[in-house]
Amino acid sequence: HTGMKTVFVILAGLILLSSCTGNKRGTPDARPAKSDSVAGTRGAEPVKNDTVTDADYSFDEAIAGTGAPQNIIDQLELFDVLYLSCDGKIHRGQILSGKKIAEDIRTIFRFMLAEGFVVEKAIPAVRYGWSDSLSMADNNSYSFCYRDITYSKHATGMAIDINPRFNPLRWKTGNRPSQPEGASSDSTVNGTLYPGHPVVNEFVRLGFRWGHSFSKFYDDHHFEKVVR
Repeated sequence: HTGMKTVFVILAGLILLSSCTGNKRGTPDARPAKSDSVAGTRGAEPVKNDTVTDADYSFDEAIAGTGAPQNIIDQLELFDVLYLSCDGKIHRGQILSGKKIAEDIRTIFRFMLAEGFVVEKAIPAVRYGWSDSLSMADNNSYSFCYRDITYSKHATGMAIDINPRFNPLRWKTGNRPSQPEGASSDSTVNGTLYPGHPVVNEFVRLGFRWGHSFSKFYDDHHFEKVVR
């Protein structure tokens, strides 16, 4: 009995120590156990009894205060996604994106979950008062956020950011700070992207352009797609 208690204490300690910054690639909690049973469904995604809900907006709630014109709002779709979060648990969040890439994003999230790739949270930008900076600072993965459509595909929901604090925008020249402020890229941390990463390759396979290829900076959290 004493030996068993010791094992339980050790396991509990490891769980408490698990976090986004400490969850390295290849650790046992990096992939959800295959034996976990599915308790029900929400849309097309399986939902387990212990799934943690990060966002549960209606469409009207998710677009409230956006300022976007009706013709852009009509192009959007709100849907649920499941992901492995920093606490080692499966979370359910939501993505508000352009309808033209909604199925691609569902495919990406299913792929990331199957790969055991960590996504800290996925919450529509309305939670952050439509502030891109606040969303990035919170390591939030999101798609639609209305702004100047001449330079941002987020304005029409045709782009998505994944784990901005793990995959910051880094300038290729000069000494300008990364965005979000204080973020750094560490390829040993689960949730970080780099050239050749399976998640990057899956985005490319689906026709997305990765921000790492931008001319002035490495925008490693950003993926966008042009659909004609």
